[in-house]
Amino acid sequence: MTPPPPTTRPGIRFGTAYYWEYLRAPDLLRDLDLMAAAKIDTIRVGESVWSTWEPRDGEFALDWLTPVLDAAHERGIGVLLGTPTYAVPPWLQRKHPELAIVRAGGGRVQWGARQEADFTSPVFLRYAERVIRAVVGHHGGHPAVLGIQLDNEPGLHLIHNEPVFERFVAWLAERYGDVGRLNEEWGLTYWSHRLGDWAELWRPDGNTTPSYDLAWRRFQADLTTEFIAWQADLVRELVPADRVLTTCLAYQRPALDDVRLSEHLTVTSGNAYYLPQDGLVLSTGDEPPEIGWFSTTPAGLFQAADRMYASKQRRYWVTETNATSIAGSQLNVTPYDGQLRQAAWAMVARGAELISYWHWNTLHDGAETYWGGILGHGLTPGRVYGEIAALGEELDRAREDVEGLTPDADVGFVHSHESKWALTFQPPLTLDGRDPDRDSYERIVATFYRGAVDAGLQAGFVTPGRFGERRFPIMVAPALYCLSPETAGALTGYVRGGGHLVLTFRTGYADEEARARAEVAPGPLRDLAGVRYLEYSTLLEPVAVHGLVPDGVARHWADALELEGAEPLAHYDHHHFGRWPAVTEHRVGTGTVTYVGTLPGRALAAALFRRIAPDSRALVTAGAPQVTVHSAVNARGERLWFAHNWSDRAHAVTLSRPAVEVTARREPLAPGPLALGPFDVRVVK
Repeated sequence: MTPPPPTTRPGIRFGTAYYWEYLRAPDLLRDLDLMAAAKIDTIRVGESVWSTWEPRDGEFALDWLTPVLDAAHERGIGVLLGTPTYAVPPWLQRKHPELAIVRAGGGRVQWGARQEADFTSPVFLRYAERVIRAVVGHHGGHPAVLGIQLDNEPGLHLIHNEPVFERFVAWLAERYGDVGRLNEEWGLTYWSHRLGDWAELWRPDGNTTPSYDLAWRRFQADLTTEFIAWQADLVRELVPADRVLTTCLAYQRPALDDVRLSEHLTVTSGNAYYLPQDGLVLSTGDEPPEIGWFSTTPAGLFQAADRMYASKQRRYWVTETNATSIAGSQLNVTPYDGQLRQAAWAMVARGAELISYWHWNTLHDGAETYWGGILGHGLTPGRVYGEIAALGEELDRAREDVEGLTPDADVGFVHSHESKWALTFQPPLTLDGRDPDRDSYERIVATFYRGAVDAGLQAGFVTPGRFGERRFPIMVAPALYCLSPETAGALTGYVRGGGHLVLTFRTGYADEEARARAEVAPGPLRDLAGVRYLEYSTLLEPVAVHGLVPDGVARHWADALELEGAEPLAHYDHHHFGRWPAVTEHRVGTGTVTYVGTLPGRALAAALFRRIAPDSRALVTAGAPQVTVHSAVNARGERLWFAHNWSDRAHAVTLSRPAVEVTARREPLAPGPLALGPFDVRVVK
């Protein structure tokens, strides 16, 4: 019996990266049989091995993948085939050393890792097109291939090669018209930076002008988007129309605008790595959230998932997530029993339609020798394989119920790449009282996001340019530093339409060129917020806050808020800062604006959201702070509830109405307590 087409199956796809070509003792049929037994129905192949596809200049070896595709198809396993352009072969870097990426300061990215080549170069694009046409042209029509991954984790470097800088100058000339306008827009009178000609523009390496840096970052993100769009157009010529086009995004990349790039994809895909063991315990401590390329808390995992959904405001693929340990040989943190299942269902609850592990087996060679796979170095199924197989069976059993899930959201966060870039260049926060915290923007966002999770809310994200694409009862504009008149108008319209808007310090302080506004802060949002401030201060030590919660704390920052119609909700408990409110509230028509002039501690952030949260008629309610509850609506219009216990102790949730458990035998559940074991998740409708 011929398996169904790989792109037409209902439910959640379940997958792993599979690199047969890496194995020292390959056993293709055994591997695929083990995958099929675990209900793995998707494998990701081929994106990292240009030198295997093209071992010498112009000489191609393409048929080695055919047995993998054939055997996968026989077992009903779909294949995501990657274009190999992010890891160049030795012969290419030797033949064209000028392709090496130049960093700020003139140093080159040395060959020996990956993503070392300037992908904007016409020389690189010529070789890239040749290998893409060879690989995708040969295999893209195979019935096992469900889609093509374009490159991998793009946007790693800010490229300073001379031809790129010359393109940047041309980009500026097109954008601003003449250097006279640029002088005015960027404030280049300062420090004698006024230009007389485009040829006088200094290189970005030593730049100290904020507007220049923001333009440079916008341009670099455009280059990344342009490269993926170029690949998408090329691949569409080579494959049947039903093939999915995607790329695996690492959202922390410095040259990435995920929303604009995703316009060229069929589906957004990304990484969702997290630190397991105690990293997935939902603690109640007040330590600030850690920022990095992997999540260190359950809230961080939910936030990563919600960002992926927001790239297209549609369901997404997780092309890489933990099987066991991640990172280097020193960080062998393998998941506790149940945590793989917990993480997978968390991503499903927030809109994932593919969960794919990186990777099938732990590699015996290379830089990622200790990045753990489903099978370890011994290539023998063990505890991890058993848990993943049980999860695969559970997802398969719930296939019809989880088809077409759309996650619910109580609170929306406005995420701004421009504000992130601007606050990377001029950070508002310092963690040690001296050095700038280049992650200030992400830290502010994560603090408020975790506050929403602690208050039992579900979140989503929108970008300023797409503010109207989703309607949320509550909107948060965290550190929306680069505020355009259009976005200010959208926020105002949202409030006047009955919405509850949360503004934070640094929101509205600068315009879309990252220029501090020549008006009283918060600038165009002053009337809306009902407050103004003429000064602000770094808080070198935490300051107690009274109001909203008994143990409130303010960290790192304080706006000196003066009331202009707003009511105070909380004040600093301090001999100097105590004259000013830390949090205010302003009624505007049928809407409300809450202004938070500091980075709130955990208890204060949660209390803030509990105060403004909408009334809930949830089927499932949590009874402990270690438990989260999320919901989503499936293709049949049924609402599913996902209850997670992020602790090593048993807890319970309460059902308000009769229910059926999706993850079990669908036996009726009566209203009342529903037990959750340690690191457990239960899904009911």
